[in-house]
Amino acid sequence: MAEKKDSIRIGVIGTGRIGYVHAKNLVQRVQGVEVVCVADPYVDRATEWLDELGITERYTDPAKVLNHDKVDAVYICSSTDTHADFLVDAAKAGKHIFCEKPIDLDVEKVKNALEVAKKAGVTLQIGFNRRFDHNFAAVKQAILDKKVGDLHMIKVTSRDPEPPPAEYVKVSGGIFLDMMIHDLDMVRFLSGSEVKAVSAAGAVLVDPAIGEAGDIDTAVVTLWLENGAIAVIDISRKAVYGYDQRVEVFGSAGMARTENDLPATIEITGIEGSRKEKPLWFFLERYNESFLVESEAFVKALREGTTPPVVGVDGLEPMYLAMAAKKSLEEKRVVEISEVR
Repeated sequence: MAEKKDSIRIGVIGTGRIGYVHAKNLVQRVQGVEVVCVADPYVDRATEWLDELGITERYTDPAKVLNHDKVDAVYICSSTDTHADFLVDAAKAGKHIFCEKPIDLDVEKVKNALEVAKKAGVTLQIGFNRRFDHNFAAVKQAILDKKVGDLHMIKVTSRDPEPPPAEYVKVSGGIFLDMMIHDLDMVRFLSGSEVKAVSAAGAVLVDPAIGEAGDIDTAVVTLWLENGAIAVIDISRKAVYGYDQRVEVFGSAGMARTENDLPATIEITGIEGSRKEKPLWFFLERYNESFLVESEAFVKALREGTTPPVVGVDGLEPMYLAMAAKKSLEEKRVVEISEVR
């Protein structure tokens, strides 16, 4: 756990899209931090935005960030296949860590990385940003405030506006580990419960190339929770109307649900009926503020020496659920989570 600090000095590994999002928030909107340096093998491609943010220390070797004597914490925003190794190296260097999800696609590598971080005594937060979304956070608060009573059911809808290329699908780990991982985490977050068993159904209904790559593009998963509640997640790689992200919880005292964020709330009604805006199209539009709030939470934990809201085990448990979902799909049966641990 971090010692109490007033100013946090940060190094960022990875200067791609998500690295830019985090660096920009840290420089422009998070109080009491300094982005000291960045590293990326292709750091020259980020020259324009690094100049814009005034970040002058730029390296192609991540070790320069990991071993930098003026860096207190590291943001790991590189490609998925590098996360676990950088996490281990950062922990051994005594750096606190914010790591984008997933930590890795291999459970054993994830477990090893978490063990190293634990032994090193560093603070680790995993980047499940949707927990910090204003809509989903409000649903969580409604549950905590007992506005819905005892929790009976959770429904999560997650549909992308367009499918990824087949080449990406081949190395993604599959729809459950790649896409549904956020939704599996959302069930754990909202329910405050672990999952006992999973049943999955899926099909290739969007793009035959995804099937040829060995994956599915449409799925429904049912989860039986240890607290007695039931959750259902439906996902699709393509919703023609935009980025569809909704949650509903139902309990003994009522229901709470969210709708999609829209570019504007105007609704026009005429002789042909009513019309309103489509949902926001891209995940960075939809979840832009959540990336800021999760960084504020990480920095707050470091400054106050407290535990961050999304810890290492939160990066591991959804992987077991994704593995169980895949096993259920393949074997056409309910799978106990204990079978994949």
